[in-house]
Amino acid sequence: MENRFQSEDVVTEELWADVVVVGFGVAGACAAIEAARGGAEVVLLDRFSGGGASRLSGGVVYAGGGTRLQREAGVADTVEDMYEYLRLETGDAVSEGTLRRFCEQSPEMITWLEECGVPFGSGLAPYKTSYPSNRHYLYYSGSEASGGFRDVARPAPRGHRAYGRGTSGKVLFAALAAAVRAAGVRIVDQTRCTDLITDPTGRVRGVQCESLTTASRRARRTHRAAAKFAAKPGLYVPALGKRLHAVAERVERRHARPLRVRARRGVVLAAGGFVANREMLRRHAPLYRGGLPLGTRGDDGSGIRLGTAAGGATDKMEKVSAWRFITPPSPFLGAVLVDEHGDRVCDESRYGAALGDALINHHGGRGWLLIDAELRREALRRLREQTVWFQLMQALHLLGGRSVSAPTLAEVAVRAGIDPVRLRKTAEAHDGAADGEDPAGKPAEFVRRLRTPPFTLLDISIRPSVAYPCPMLTLGGLVTDETTGAVLDDDRAPIPGLYAAGRTAAGLCSNSYVSGLSLADCVFSGRRAGRHLAGTDADG
Repeated sequence: MENRFQSEDVVTEELWADVVVVGFGVAGACAAIEAARGGAEVVLLDRFSGGGASRLSGGVVYAGGGTRLQREAGVADTVEDMYEYLRLETGDAVSEGTLRRFCEQSPEMITWLEECGVPFGSGLAPYKTSYPSNRHYLYYSGSEASGGFRDVARPAPRGHRAYGRGTSGKVLFAALAAAVRAAGVRIVDQTRCTDLITDPTGRVRGVQCESLTTASRRARRTHRAAAKFAAKPGLYVPALGKRLHAVAERVERRHARPLRVRARRGVVLAAGGFVANREMLRRHAPLYRGGLPLGTRGDDGSGIRLGTAAGGATDKMEKVSAWRFITPPSPFLGAVLVDEHGDRVCDESRYGAALGDALINHHGGRGWLLIDAELRREALRRLREQTVWFQLMQALHLLGGRSVSAPTLAEVAVRAGIDPVRLRKTAEAHDGAADGEDPAGKPAEFVRRLRTPPFTLLDISIRPSVAYPCPMLTLGGLVTDETTGAVLDDDRAPIPGLYAAGRTAAGLCSNSYVSGLSLADCVFSGRRAGRHLAGTDADG
């Protein structure tokens, strides 16, 4: 039987292509562009209208080693420094050879994106932040300048933000979507992929779908609008997102018809992660709850499940990135992060995902940021110049509704329910580092004495909150061959005709996330799979 998952008699429409890409985010777009430019006929499928989590993102691509934009901003960086830093951050997520190849190809990746129409800016952020203002487009997007890392590699700003106001993911995706169309890729949206088609040898030959391609204009318009608003503003108002997604699902149940898409060469799974799948999160990462799922309802693990149904192995499924940002404003780097007992959590200058990981995995998700009156005044002065609108709202909420203040450390500790003795010892050790080495390894330029009353504890605990959310995304996925992108089985043998990219696959960022590394991995892994299927890669 050619298709082990779906019987022949339900198929009402059939398409053919050399390459079929499942998922129209950055990874899927890059795979489709490279395959089409290499001469392959490509069909790109998406359950909604494209964009996925990539479109909702900040549009930051992690790149270095001397990109054009770094040089234009006067930033000195080398491939070796980038490699040494990422080697510490990524651990065993990929092999050393793959990591080095990523770093060596990094400048060319930015050039390729620019050739696809993605605009970047070289305005360098003069302060450390979680996301730069609309005046800045190159910044320290990881922990490069934090304690321990700068001793191994010279720090350099490597966060390349697509040029656009607000969050720039929409700008990045729009450019790639235009490049996809220009490359002659056939886009079939509003199509949900349900099963893989295999032949008797186990080779993947296509995808079985349920599609709205033959539905009425009204049904398609309703589905498109519901999916769009379920993604945003539904991202920030989960109850609204859930109701709107239910509308889209009803349209699918009533109007979708079977569609079979056959692939002569192979199928690329690039359907995102599984942050929208509560059951998978409970099974693989039970500690990660109370955060804001950063993605669309399409990030339900469907791509991963398609791959495992065909025999694909998975890795790093327990890895989730939870972002507990304390900047902007940048003066908060001088604060002291403590847990519910008053003990120090970590170096506050680390990237927000490192803070979130420490809080969730070692401190029960509870954390307080200790500041004094002087630091508070400076933070308020810097707010408007350093923030975009959503950061301003979050910082004001943190300083107002999620804080307690008192004239002494002992009193503020009692008001927050923290051990006053342990908090005092932690604060004294931190203040003493102003003349020496910080116990948590925070660089000297970020250490400042907290001695001016009143003292304030800002509650940065991870719990459901619209005003001060903790965004989360999953990092694990299918295991792939690091040269071709082919999905591997439990014996680490490739499954013929099946490839994966982006967050459907385990990749560069699957151990430790820094801003821009996921999108960079989407570009890197998507292009790799597309080139291999087109026969234009180095090994093709």
